[in-house]
Amino acid sequence: MEVHDDPSYTIGIGTEPDNRRQVIIKLIWIAIWFAYMAAPVEDLLGDHHTLTGDVLGGCGLAAFVSGYLALVFRHTSRPLERARVLGALAALVSLAVVLALTLGGAWLVLFVYVCVASGAVLPTKLSRIAIPLVTGVLAGLGAITPGAPEYLAALVVPALLGGFAMVGVRQMALTTRALREARATVAHLAANEERLRLARDLHDLLGHSLSLITLKSELAGRMLPDRPDQAAQQVADIERVSRQALVDVREAVSGFRRPTLEAELAGARTALAAAGITADLARAATDHPDLPPDEEGALAWALREAVTNVVRHSAAQRCEITLAEEGDELCLTVGDDGRGPGGGLPGNGLTGLSERLQLADGRLETGPGPRGGFRLRAFVPLSRSLAPERPTLSS
Repeated sequence: MEVHDDPSYTIGIGTEPDNRRQVIIKLIWIAIWFAYMAAPVEDLLGDHHTLTGDVLGGCGLAAFVSGYLALVFRHTSRPLERARVLGALAALVSLAVVLALTLGGAWLVLFVYVCVASGAVLPTKLSRIAIPLVTGVLAGLGAITPGAPEYLAALVVPALLGGFAMVGVRQMALTTRALREARATVAHLAANEERLRLARDLHDLLGHSLSLITLKSELAGRMLPDRPDQAAQQVADIERVSRQALVDVREAVSGFRRPTLEAELAGARTALAAAGITADLARAATDHPDLPPDEEGALAWALREAVTNVVRHSAAQRCEITLAEEGDELCLTVGDDGRGPGGGLPGNGLTGLSERLQLADGRLETGPGPRGGFRLRAFVPLSRSLAPERPTLSS
């Protein structure tokens, strides 16, 4: 039979129980360490004290165990206030002292549990002081309690080891909780980044495609009814652009969309021609072997966004697109002779484009062109491999 991991059966370190089964499992793990209680229980069941002593001893033991469980179990689920923790520990120490002094050396084992509780609920600095202090009280009481030497040698080391072991367990619980929170934060950031990527892709894809569809629709409307053949050609182009936009959106949603400069230059030529804008692409060669795919994709998105803005907002007559190497960077420049930059804040398209270029270690510059209009410049680094040095001949 195949066994599956069921979270309802397990409870992680530092994790609050979510259901009754997890509460029982956690109680069982805590109760395992009550094997040391065999000595005081045997002392109560034996003929060592009066009936009143046995009854009071049983009540004291029950109170100690209840306080210990309430403190350790409750604090490891949701940390208590410092004052309540210190008060509960002081009550446990007082009970242990009274029971050991009145009932004998067998009750010194309670100090082991006080050390364990101190390691479990106190901060590391305080626990390093409290555990040796409680162990010192254990040793001091053992020196003056009748019948204690036979227990004392077997309790001092377990008290120290048990307390400091719980300090380690507590640190592991805090680390586990911090890692769990960090993992949730990373997942949340990854989801936000994916939503941002999808928003950028959809804006760039649909903004360009819908602008082209609008332009061709206006052209088709002006051509009817005098030039039905040319209008039909525009309608066919609208259908082709719509189908391609649908494919692009599907690819963007799937995360596989990576545009190329060659394809975007062809689209830019089509879009500018449809808008009646003269396109100058003479210095837009796309053959750059040192251009990595991610950087090429960022430049392709920049070209699409820039051409879309020229078509929609510039009222330009001419648009020039160049691709040129500047040092170790490739620069895409899109300039027009239109109305120039507005005085408002950059739109979502330019903001998303700047973020996209930053992911490719690039940058974006926008502003008025040298001869008026608007100019966009996008830079991405080139991955040049260092040429091997030629050996020099010594004379």
